[in-house]
Amino acid sequence: MAKRAAVTGVHGYVPDYVLTNEELSEMVDTSDDWISSRTGIKERRILKEKGKAASDMGKQMLSGLIEKTGIDPESIDLLICATITGDRVFPDTANTILDKCGIKSAYGYDVSAACSGFLYSIYAGAQYIEAGNYNRVVVIGMDVMSSIIDYSDRTTCVIFGDGGGAVLLEPSEGGNGIQDAVLKADGSGRKYLYMEAGGSYKPTTVDTVMAREHYVRQDGRPVFKAAVSGMIQTVEEIMKRNKLTNETIDWLIPHQANQRIINSVANSIDFPMEKVTMNIQKYGNTTSGTLPLCLWDYEEQFKEGQNILLTAFGGGFTWGTVYLKWGH
Repeated sequence: MAKRAAVTGVHGYVPDYVLTNEELSEMVDTSDDWISSRTGIKERRILKEKGKAASDMGKQMLSGLIEKTGIDPESIDLLICATITGDRVFPDTANTILDKCGIKSAYGYDVSAACSGFLYSIYAGAQYIEAGNYNRVVVIGMDVMSSIIDYSDRTTCVIFGDGGGAVLLEPSEGGNGIQDAVLKADGSGRKYLYMEAGGSYKPTTVDTVMAREHYVRQDGRPVFKAAVSGMIQTVEEIMKRNKLTNETIDWLIPHQANQRIINSVANSIDFPMEKVTMNIQKYGNTTSGTLPLCLWDYEEQFKEGQNILLTAFGGGFTWGTVYLKWGH
């Protein structure tokens, strides 16, 4: 049997500060009922400590994963970090996390694919292991979305939070691990979900700051439509070519963008909601962090060998589905 990359450990982290719907209603024209009915979100975590950044959250995730699994930190070969809110444009946040954890044996790099970043990264990490090049790859998905959110814009500020998680990938000879993936992208979607300034297209100036162009902007309707259709299409493709049914899939883990999107995806494939992970109510949309946070929250309910589908959709547009058999 071919060697596969199995998830053998998972650890999550969210900041201590809880931003509730009630507090948001004092900042913008909104209410708990309005937010809950449209998104399913009740609260989200915010990184408010002065001087703290994405790498500090990543340090918590990686150090917690090392302690939990009992591995030697120097046995880690590679760290892939999925984020759109890294500490700086460069150097990359992955290597900053390794440095903060005192690890000198590994190298790392960042993946910027918005909410699909963790999907892209876990599949990439699996290729290194399946090729026989590495034995231990850590994949982190996380974001500090509060750093690029306009808290005067109620269409975006109610949605996003900070946090994420890390998974350990190791070789599996028993058939568990990542089985298949369908990953997609359509760059024409960039006009619907984006940050206008801060890159080479529009470098930072006094004018871009004054125009508030360094915050997330979203046209909700086309994003909602594309998210639902994209996730459904890739889930169905994975199911068809792996001969999976609703009965043989044990868990569907969707990106936690909006409860209505999650419900629409599940209902469209007639998938029972009791087998769909949901924690958007307490974390909001942590972008690259939602999928590993679901793995962390539901880890005790997973059983070795269970069939799990991870699916996401993000700005760009990016989307896809990964099929894995739980590894521990």
